[in-house]
Amino acid sequence: MKILLAITGASGVVYGKRLLEVLSERDEIQVELIVSEAAKELMQTELNVSYEEVKKNADSVYEPSNLKAPPSSGSSIYDAMVIAPCSMSSLSKIANGVSDNLITRAANVSLKENRKLILTPRETPLTATWLKNMHLLSSEGAILLPAMPGFYGYADTMEDLVDFIVGKILDSLEIENSLYHRWDEAERL
Repeated sequence: MKILLAITGASGVVYGKRLLEVLSERDEIQVELIVSEAAKELMQTELNVSYEEVKKNADSVYEPSNLKAPPSSGSSIYDAMVIAPCSMSSLSKIANGVSDNLITRAANVSLKENRKLILTPRETPLTATWLKNMHLLSSEGAILLPAMPGFYGYADTMEDLVDFIVGKILDSLEIENSLYHRWDEAERL
């Protein structure tokens, strides 16, 4: 399986970093990475980790300014693209067909090629414009998976809450995982 992962400059870069870690542990998955300039700064600010350290887990890395990179073309085959976290700026550009960097271009290629595109927006509260953009993307086939962790999983740590969202992304990619406690009908009785 080949996944294109983009990390944009929304608060919550921990979601992208953790997803990359989990995917890189699986030999059958190839991960190509694009990290926006704002996300590179947020890695240091929010996680006290460098972009150089994060990108070591990827099989290939592309700069967001490189519109000649393989993800710019529909002839480059990916099983899915994930943007985690997805800034509202990136989400809005994708929804409106703007391809001004490699992340937005690759996402628009995913849509035009009818490939799986998963966006993890991390912002609150939401404006009507953002909701309209999410609706546009959903109607195009994108999966909107906001960073809204469930609390039925008995989370003890922030890492548990992050793993809930990462596990849900993996579920959408149809990748088996046990990162979070699943709802079990028998446990509720």
